[in-house]
Amino acid sequence: MVWWRVVGVGLVGVLAAGGVAEAREQWVGEPAGFVDPLIGSARDGNTFPGAQRPFGMIAWSPTSTRGDQTGTGAANGYSYDVTRVRGFSLTHVNGAGCNPGAAGDVPIMPQVGEVLSSPSADVTDAVYASDFSHEDELARPGRYSVGLASGARVDLAVTERAGIAEFGFPAGKAANLLFRTSNSLNGSEDADIRIDPTARRVTGSVLTGAFCGRRANGGVNNRKSYYRLHFTAEFDQPVTGTGVWRDGTLTPGGTSVSGGEGYATGAERAGRGSGGYVSFAPGSAVRMRIGMSYVDLAGAEENLRREIRRSDTVAGVARDGFRAWDRELRRVRVAGGSAEQRTVFYTALYHALQQPNLVSDVDGRYPGMDRRVHRVGAGQGAQYGNFSGWDQYRAQIQLLALLKPGLAGDFAQSLLNYARQNDGVWDRWVHVNGATHVMTGDPSAATLATFHAMGVRNFDVAGAFDSLYRQATVPRPEGLLDAGCPGQCVGQRPNLGQYLQSRYSAHDVCHCWGGAAETLEASVADDALGRWAKELGRDKESAELRQRGTYWRNVFNPATGYVQARKLDGSWLVPFDPASQQGFAQGSAATYVWMVPQDVSGLAEAMGGKENAVRRLDEFFLGGGGPLRYDPANEPGIHAPWLYNELGQPWQTQETVRRLMDTVYRTGPAGLPGNDDLGTMSAWYVFGALGLFPRTPGSAELLLATPLFPRALISPDGRTPSLIDTSGAGPYTSAVSVDGRAHRDWKISGLPRSLHVRRTMVPG
Repeated sequence: MVWWRVVGVGLVGVLAAGGVAEAREQWVGEPAGFVDPLIGSARDGNTFPGAQRPFGMIAWSPTSTRGDQTGTGAANGYSYDVTRVRGFSLTHVNGAGCNPGAAGDVPIMPQVGEVLSSPSADVTDAVYASDFSHEDELARPGRYSVGLASGARVDLAVTERAGIAEFGFPAGKAANLLFRTSNSLNGSEDADIRIDPTARRVTGSVLTGAFCGRRANGGVNNRKSYYRLHFTAEFDQPVTGTGVWRDGTLTPGGTSVSGGEGYATGAERAGRGSGGYVSFAPGSAVRMRIGMSYVDLAGAEENLRREIRRSDTVAGVARDGFRAWDRELRRVRVAGGSAEQRTVFYTALYHALQQPNLVSDVDGRYPGMDRRVHRVGAGQGAQYGNFSGWDQYRAQIQLLALLKPGLAGDFAQSLLNYARQNDGVWDRWVHVNGATHVMTGDPSAATLATFHAMGVRNFDVAGAFDSLYRQATVPRPEGLLDAGCPGQCVGQRPNLGQYLQSRYSAHDVCHCWGGAAETLEASVADDALGRWAKELGRDKESAELRQRGTYWRNVFNPATGYVQARKLDGSWLVPFDPASQQGFAQGSAATYVWMVPQDVSGLAEAMGGKENAVRRLDEFFLGGGGPLRYDPANEPGIHAPWLYNELGQPWQTQETVRRLMDTVYRTGPAGLPGNDDLGTMSAWYVFGALGLFPRTPGSAELLLATPLFPRALISPDGRTPSLIDTSGAGPYTSAVSVDGRAHRDWKISGLPRSLHVRRTMVPG
């Protein structure tokens, strides 16, 4: 079948000296100016509006409160509909779904009025918090400012590992700055603070972690610490008073204290914790410089010294931060489109490039997964953390490899370093340097195989493959444990021995979240590893792993037409309901049945042929929502709109992708369909707007749809630019050319130098 009517169309316009065609529409001049960090801060998008540099360690943003000191406005500390704040915290993770999710370390709060009681005793945040109005709030890439109802004003800007703030206090009232050192989003095991009023300095640390520690389905297993954040803060104004507190006891004039909150919830934790405050003259405008480190205080001090000078201002640092973001966002220049489309696009790209996050200091030291201090090796630029593998391997890591291949290689090496420090185990969800075990599958295998397929080479390729192959073939004792299950099972290849023998994950003995989901995830990971093995000339391993990539067939029940969990004895788990999540993780059988990107033709065959598969996919995308329909807010099905390409109906991919972009991604705080999951949902939109999407993990192939913008120029770091150019109008594609030659396929093998799409109003 001919997928599109093909005509030979080359680049439109005259090529400039740099190889870029003169645009009929103007290229966006300043992409960072279109970014709205508030997009996704409502309706469970769980983004945060605060100041961060691309891939930066520090992310300085509000911690809001609904009247519970042990809780927060949303998973990452900020919800647009909650307009009361108890501090501005140094660390955040973009779009994680656990509430509270992660980090939110060291909230710092300007307090107008005397400190007469312990802030930890203010369990409802009635005293040491303040309301604010969105009319007094400004969020831009690299800067955040807000005026508080208390009369104080906060203005924040950051570098990669340090920040600068200007706190304005009203005249005639006491002016204090609270350091709530123990009040991380999930609590803390320990915290300490030391105040030197003569040197105008506050230093301290918090020992914390516990990502998803409050989750009901296994979170108690994660109520533990795995990193200590150190900070040093310096002021440009004289300190006129000090004080510290622990639990309910306030010590005016005190200069040091320690104590954590624990990882309990509600009343079990309320009233616990420690911190300190410094006082200034009423009406002061206080400039504070702060550095942070996950290694030690000396690291925080050196990070501050190297990144922010004493003469710097918020405005100057913010200006540099805006430029840094603009440079990154210019890696994808678009022309045409509405102002609203540009805002949605560049905000999505902004969110996709917030992570991974720096963990190493300016001197290359970082905390390992073994809790020891390490230093990045030769050839590695920096150590990175924050890998929500189950989410990111489907779209975000492909965008990272496409635009920032060097950083992708550093990230791959970072994950390998952590695995080597963790007895060879690659954890599926790494928070800073901590193994949290969240979700299912073996996403590291899919991720590094994809990086290699997309040309990323600046990591220990052979060492990484060997390690991941060992994880996929050698059972480990923790794979037989139920600790953390179902949501955070410690086994990364749970009950691998049984899996290799049965060729599916038996739900009744899998020690996993869901046997059917685990089988699908393992099939994707093994197929990706097999593709990587082929590239490395490891033919024996490739054949073995590619065969394992077909194990999804062993949980496809022909009698129901769905993927279904099975027991060890081979029987199907009954009663079966395609709307149920039994045997799955965060999705129904109706969603998971499509999660076979590595073998779409095989899936169609199992469904009775492509015609039947298309009919079922049509039903999946019918309106009405619910567990039987497509969910654009979660990862297991986000590739489904692109499956029409391989089922012989590419115009339906074009139509479905455009409809989703136009309806579920919008401007405004509710502009994301759900958790951004460390840039994954945003990366989906970026790819969709470019008319591209990764075909399957372990491959560089990209599926095609109709680009949103008339023109786009992709300029990867250190690689040849690619121009996506369109002619005509409409949401459908009638012809495609690649590097000036007619192209008859619905996919391409990586980005060409030029891709031209003839658009039309008519499908087919």
